[in-house]
Amino acid sequence: MRVALFVTCLVDLYRPGAGFAAASLLEQSGCEVEVPVQTCCGQPAYNNGDVRSARAIGRQVVEAFAGFDAVVAPSGSCAGMIRCHYPELFAGDPQWAPRARELAGRTHELISFLTDMAGREDFGARYAGTVTYHDSCSSLRELGVRDQPRRLLARVQDLTLRELPDPQACCGFGGTFCVKYPELSTRMADDKAAGIAATGADTLLAADLGCLLNIAGRLSRLDRPVRVYHLAEVLAGMADGPGLGAPAKP
Repeated sequence: MRVALFVTCLVDLYRPGAGFAAASLLEQSGCEVEVPVQTCCGQPAYNNGDVRSARAIGRQVVEAFAGFDAVVAPSGSCAGMIRCHYPELFAGDPQWAPRARELAGRTHELISFLTDMAGREDFGARYAGTVTYHDSCSSLRELGVRDQPRRLLARVQDLTLRELPDPQACCGFGGTFCVKYPELSTRMADDKAAGIAATGADTLLAADLGCLLNIAGRLSRLDRPVRVYHLAEVLAGMADGPGLGAPAKP
């Protein structure tokens, strides 16, 4: 299967290793992976009502990712934008609406693609640590991704999973939500940090870098020694060093 990797802005700018991990997992699953020249998915503009800019960006994405068997993003947020909102964004446009719908049907979040499309359950990964997992809002609510990451984590050797008290609660990032409502966002991140502490986990995993950056930043400010990784990094055996969070104390 010829797969295009939608790297995402945040992975490209802040955590390229998560992109390399995603590509490795796709290749291990028998996919021929390509990374087209790409830009943002347009979600920030779309969420803020700038439909004109979102459409301009969306047209570039539709063009760049034409012709692939599947488009995979290591982010429920970006995958959700293309899969769920592009058809809305281009509704009524006789030229672009059919192309947007066609792309939406080929677009998948990474973890759901690996399990539901590629049929993978075990990558032979090993991670010595106690882990808790955060469900991103877009993956969970827009794409229905919940059990898939846990099935993969159950096969990681030496890993212990402890569920958050409220794993479905938002971390407070929400794209530009954290910029518009910083005090509310901080309280939500504090609640998430408290939940992580309650599990006793030394590592936080998620499959959306926006959530990970937000939570990692708050953990660092609270001086919480928790390692933070994208789930793909653990599955691909690329989770080394302190990750995105505060360095783990000896």
